[in-house]
Amino acid sequence: MATIAFDIPEDLQQIARAVEAFCRAEVIARHEKYHDLLNDPRNTYRRDGRLTDAAIEQIRAVRQASAKQGFFNVSVPESLGGAGLGMIAYYTLIEQVYRLCGPHNWLCDFVISHWAFGPSAVLTTITDEARERVLPDMMAGRSMLCFGMSEPGAGSDAAMLQTRAVKTDKGWKISGRKIWTTHIPIADYVIVFAQTDPERAAQKKGGISAFLVPTSTPGIQVESIIRMHGHIGGYEGITVFDEVEVEPWQLVGTLHDGFKIGLLGVSMGRIYNSARAVGLARWALEMAIDYAQQRQAFGNPISEYQGVSFPLANAATEVHAAHLMGLNVALLLDRGERAVKELSMAKAYSVQVAARAVDQAIQTHGAMGFTNELGLHEAYARVRQANVADGTNEILARTIAQRLFKGDVEL
Repeated sequence: MATIAFDIPEDLQQIARAVEAFCRAEVIARHEKYHDLLNDPRNTYRRDGRLTDAAIEQIRAVRQASAKQGFFNVSVPESLGGAGLGMIAYYTLIEQVYRLCGPHNWLCDFVISHWAFGPSAVLTTITDEARERVLPDMMAGRSMLCFGMSEPGAGSDAAMLQTRAVKTDKGWKISGRKIWTTHIPIADYVIVFAQTDPERAAQKKGGISAFLVPTSTPGIQVESIIRMHGHIGGYEGITVFDEVEVEPWQLVGTLHDGFKIGLLGVSMGRIYNSARAVGLARWALEMAIDYAQQRQAFGNPISEYQGVSFPLANAATEVHAAHLMGLNVALLLDRGERAVKELSMAKAYSVQVAARAVDQAIQTHGAMGFTNELGLHEAYARVRQANVADGTNEILARTIAQRLFKGDVEL
């Protein structure tokens, strides 16, 4: 039983129980049924690093099944056709999904719509024509989104992006190069950020716009797949945009003011990564606690030795604190507060705590902790990566310090 002093609303508890049942039936069961496809990288990925058609079909099936049961869009605003349950639901369900599924039942990534992979508040400012063309399939899980902001020379300082959208008689032509675009190889649409007023962009006074672009548009080429953590395939892509034509209906938000949309997405990403990190940490610690009580050394379970039990106790304490921080900031956001400092704190703390917790779970298991079978190494890779995603820990520390020195000292 979770030691949380405030009540999660009963309707959310019911949804959480239903999501758990869904994950067992549609995620864990699929990984068992299609184990060779989904858990053997030689079958999951093609030689060029892209997902195989069979793996893509499993991803699409989970999205569509979740959308049909009402889980996929649970935190999507009602104005887009979602349930509009907000960030407390988003945090609670994301944390639960990863605590239950762990890292190797990776189809769980597609149970709840991620802000950069599917419908979310990011799409509230698309045009009416875009809503008619794009939303029905995306809300039903039939199509997929990705988010094209990062560039080879523009990472943490996204305002430095060099992709340009030049005005034409019909709209704009986009040219540039994007990197770290998650799921670009399998996405149907990409939100592309580009300079539309270079002078304003150089002064960091706007000048950046966002466009919703079908990935099948001529001029878009996924140049290569970025492989990480020693994997033979991956989700991240390097993409070239060569005079890609877009029309006014594809503009997202206000012209020259698209950076706000990017910031909204990144903020949602920080909630997501906080929840995912805590979920994976709890999954790893529960595994380690169970193992420590079974594993015998020198005539006793290793849980009886302080060298094992105390580090696990410390890790559990940190994860509990991170969990409370995440729930707190989700509630603040649902109340309409910006909570810039608190969101930065929750994300930075959660991902660092999770990395330490998973590392301790590996240590508890000894050599077994490194095996593919347990999946702890994959959990560590994921939470370590989250220490960079949607704002590095250093960028977040900078944001926290700025807020403190501006007088936001409530702690």
